[in-house]
Amino acid sequence: QVQLVESGGGLVQAGGSLRLSCAASGSTFGFNDMGWYRQAPGKQRELVAAITRGGSTNYADSVKGRFTISRDNAKNTVYLQMNSLKPEDTAVYYCKAVAHWEAAYWGQGTQVTVSS
Repeated sequence: QVQLVESGGGLVQAGGSLRLSCAASGSTFGFNDMGWYRQAPGKQRELVAAITRGGSTNYADSVKGRFTISRDNAKNTVYLQMNSLKPEDTAVYYCKAVAHWEAAYWGQGTQVTVSS
């Protein structure tokens, strides 16, 4: 049974930083693509950043230069370092992981609130 456990969300002032973590389990041979998505009230869920098993990354234009995604394959954990946070970054952030059998799984979400 695949489980994704997220942590690290919270309330921060504009210009501050947060680090999100997502620990995945339940896939014998680890996970392929892993990533972070977010959903603000009244908006669709959108990709924030993704990383392949080999370490190639992809970012939304709105976070390039401010956010950094990384992963530890030995721990099946993906991280999102968020710097220079803006009020428009406020959203529920979801972790997504693709198991080696190519099925995608989602975490429960963690709230990030950036005050102005």
